[in-house]
Amino acid sequence: MMQHTFRELGVSSTIVDALSARSIHEPFPIQALVLPDALAGIDVLAKSPTGSGKTLAFAVPIVERTVATDPRPTALVLVPTRELAAQVTAELQSLAPPKKLTVAAVYGGMPLHAQAKRAAKAHVLVATPGRLEDLANRRLVDLSHVRTFVLDEADRMLDMGFQPQVDRIVRRLPRNRQTMFFSATLDGPVGELARAYTNSPARFEADHANQTPSEIEHTFVSVTQDSKVETLVEHIRSTGGLTLVFVRTKRGADKLVQKLGRQNVRAVAMHGDMSQNARERALSQFESGKVSTLVATDVAARGLDLDDITHVINFDPPGEDKDYVHRTGRTGRAGRSGKAITFVLPEQQAETSHVARRLGHTEQFEDAGLRSARPKLMYTSRRGRRSKW
Repeated sequence: MMQHTFRELGVSSTIVDALSARSIHEPFPIQALVLPDALAGIDVLAKSPTGSGKTLAFAVPIVERTVATDPRPTALVLVPTRELAAQVTAELQSLAPPKKLTVAAVYGGMPLHAQAKRAAKAHVLVATPGRLEDLANRRLVDLSHVRTFVLDEADRMLDMGFQPQVDRIVRRLPRNRQTMFFSATLDGPVGELARAYTNSPARFEADHANQTPSEIEHTFVSVTQDSKVETLVEHIRSTGGLTLVFVRTKRGADKLVQKLGRQNVRAVAMHGDMSQNARERALSQFESGKVSTLVATDVAARGLDLDDITHVINFDPPGEDKDYVHRTGRTGRAGRSGKAITFVLPEQQAETSHVARRLGHTEQFEDAGLRSARPKLMYTSRRGRRSKW
């Protein structure tokens, strides 16, 4: 039977009080599964998507197992994006003061030497691979004392091409360490990476049946180039919550923010060509509700981990299944409901219908009056090669 309080899972009174101060009283399923072994220093493999509460599943053990007199840094969390680094850092900083621990974020787009000074003095580093490897190569940070290593969102790390950098960073770490590995999937290359980095790990997968169910309502909307922006404005004005709008290009994000502004809809953009300060400012305005609409590209939104997004609108529909799942997974989090809306131009119907069919949304697609394309069939020619019909 699963234990239902942090204290019963082995969390100290000091950290229980720190969690209570944030109105966190009961663990999420992934936390209840992982914490006993993680607190004991055992390696962990956890299949857990963004929004499942996984950050506390590794943040609590890091804080509990780190002592203020330890060599610095003694714990390292690798994440794929700057935004996620900032969010994980904030989570750890909320728990660190009672233990007199310091936490530093290491990622690109910020002054290198000032960041290096903070990193060298911190007990816990939260870093993206590129900037951390740069600091390590310059001998501005020493990773030889790291006793706890976390690889967060490992599947995205691979998707973004970071494995060579991660491999080089891991070779700098002591062999005698605890490794915690969190990923939305543990199959294929991610599973191979997990086995390479861990030693006799405990493996966990949150039982979604025991979680408060999150419900995402998927809808598709037929639009034309002339009606597209006007339709977006209507949806934004009717939401009453935080709306994340996905576009295909960085230039498209900036242009759409301008068009919304001319319709008296306040929005901010977030994409890779913006400075880190500008990205953080946009995210802060959105998270606080000062601006209720964020227009983002896929890469810029990879690290978003906000529970209060009520609507995701695919202004430009995604071309791949995993992009659709990633985008729409930004809403309906932590047991809350959400809405995912995809705009479809006439020339986009065939491609989008294939994505909808593979993900089980054909009924919603056809309810919008859109025509589903026939599945792409395969045949085997006499030469034994597979070809598309």
